[in-house]
Amino acid sequence: MFKGSIVAIVTPFKGGKFDEEAYRELIEFQIQNGTSAIVPCGTTGESATLGIEEHNRVISVAIDAVKKRVPVIAGTGGNSTSEAIELTMHAKKAGADASLQVTPYYNKPTQEGLYQHFKAIAKAVALPQVLYNVPGRTSVNMLPQTVARLAELPEVVAIKEASGDIGQMAEIIRLAGDKITLISGDDNLTLPILSIGGTGVISVVANVVPQDTSDMITAWERGDINKARAIYYKLLPLCQAMFYETNPIPVKTALALIGKIQPEFRLPLVPMSEANHERLKKALKDYGLL
Repeated sequence: MFKGSIVAIVTPFKGGKFDEEAYRELIEFQIQNGTSAIVPCGTTGESATLGIEEHNRVISVAIDAVKKRVPVIAGTGGNSTSEAIELTMHAKKAGADASLQVTPYYNKPTQEGLYQHFKAIAKAVALPQVLYNVPGRTSVNMLPQTVARLAELPEVVAIKEASGDIGQMAEIIRLAGDKITLISGDDNLTLPILSIGGTGVISVVANVVPQDTSDMITAWERGDINKARAIYYKLLPLCQAMFYETNPIPVKTALALIGKIQPEFRLPLVPMSEANHERLKKALKDYGLL
């Protein structure tokens, strides 16, 4: 159901408030440069620091700005199943095409707990669901066998895999590749994941270079492996730069440097250190963005 370069879009702030004007401009920039879907309120969108009303507003603005030109996969996950259901209900009512559901963080549920969490959301809200496995953020790893169980639910259509374990991802495709789409959750691994049967990426770096990220996947799909590989290696240093510090600090700083948003974060995130800021500026200059 989902493929290509899907952006995990940042949430711009101005004076401590959600900057709707800048957000709409970012979405337009993405759509005009080949992005195949928009993910508001993901990790990169600082969802953990948005209040419920604010979270819902960001998703509503994204849906309104996109105007059905590409799918909107609303980030509505949480470590409380009831809260995730509440957010997902709003996303469906607002017109989202799917929801992105992160594995519950901090609680550290068992595999059975993970299954029951996602099943409860699926049964409560009839909206396509993209699972999101990111153990480095949540301290829990959803195993391929659990993903395969969830893939039996008609609402569960895809998984954003950010475990960094290619073998684990291959096992998901082996067990349930006919029932669930695998999407890279790590820009550094997009091309390797395409090679094992993944269909695209939910990307951080696409915030800054959407056309190149899209072109890499398009080249792969067309069988132009050499072109896809060349773009991948061009992108790789910039992908690495997006993680000089905790995401989304570098990508929001990069967008500020190229004049698209204000360099604002929500505590506990803070501006980049001076040393890393200079490293990031060099990476942008080397890429031709500054």
